[in-house]
Amino acid sequence: MTKFSLKRLVLAGLFAALTTVATLISIPLPFGYANLGDLFVILCGVILGPVYGSLAAGIGAALSDLVLGYALYAPVTFLIKGIMAVIVWLFARDLTKKFFSLRFLIGSFLAELFMIAGYLGFELIVYGKGAFASIPGNTIQATVCFIAAIVIFIVLRKTKLLDKLKK
Repeated sequence: MTKFSLKRLVLAGLFAALTTVATLISIPLPFGYANLGDLFVILCGVILGPVYGSLAAGIGAALSDLVLGYALYAPVTFLIKGIMAVIVWLFARDLTKKFFSLRFLIGSFLAELFMIAGYLGFELIVYGKGAFASIPGNTIQATVCFIAAIVIFIVLRKTKLLDKLKK
């Protein structure tokens, strides 16, 4: 069970807000849109852990769906983004272990694959075969956020800020 921590609660609120704002700033694509929200979803998992991280990621991303007028997606987004944070945490939960960086990369990659599959599954139920049209946009978004997460991760590790945030 996760012990209550005011610092973690404050960080969760901050990361939920960052996730919302990063998701609201979207780049239109011919087959949907892309944003940097998943960058913060990944960071939620690695910094905040499974409980605070999944809640911050899910709430932040779902709020952006509500603001953008995609209320139908909000509950699914809450689940998908929350699970993404947990996937990252499962792989990168211990900063002291050997190969932490590699495990962070694997966890982030699998989280993005889960996002693509999760939305495809939901959209197959809602839209049928037309759901396959969302794969290119989601893949571009996943790739951009994966690369951005690696860059931010490197900066956080080199500045030792990641260690301080996780304490």
